[in-house]
Amino acid sequence: MVEVRTELVVHASIERCFDLARDITVHTQTVWPHTKERAVDGVTAGVIGAGELVTFEAVHFGVRQRLTSKITEYERPHLFVDQMQRGAFKSLRHVHEFEALDHGRTLMRDVLIFEAPFGPIGWLVERIVLKSYMRRFLEYRNERLKQLAERESYIS
Repeated sequence: MVEVRTELVVHASIERCFDLARDITVHTQTVWPHTKERAVDGVTAGVIGAGELVTFEAVHFGVRQRLTSKITEYERPHLFVDQMQRGAFKSLRHVHEFEALDHGRTLMRDVLIFEAPFGPIGWLVERIVLKSYMRRFLEYRNERLKQLAERESYIS
């Protein structure tokens, strides 16, 4: 099992950051373009909430994959957790935390905990390939979220 943590300060309100992070339409617009990620089942547009499901389809490592996640914890505007229900990982849990800072800023924190299938081979792949891949994926998406949240023209 691997844990990836990221943090980013955004010059926008905690509510704006929280709502953008759980917006499925925004999600598909802020991930790597080459993955061609799109929501195909469950909540496929707009904001997702407690107990709701979304299935994403994307290309990773040249393979088209589907991943279904459920919002298993939800405390607006401070926390939501999506947990894989079906997908390529043995397990995947993504904790999204938001902390209000001074001057209208927000600390966005992600904790991604995942485990690859295939025993010892999966363990090796987690550490050699997947940990850095998933960190870059989160950092890319969060930078795009930051840009969107900090735009004056965006209305949450």
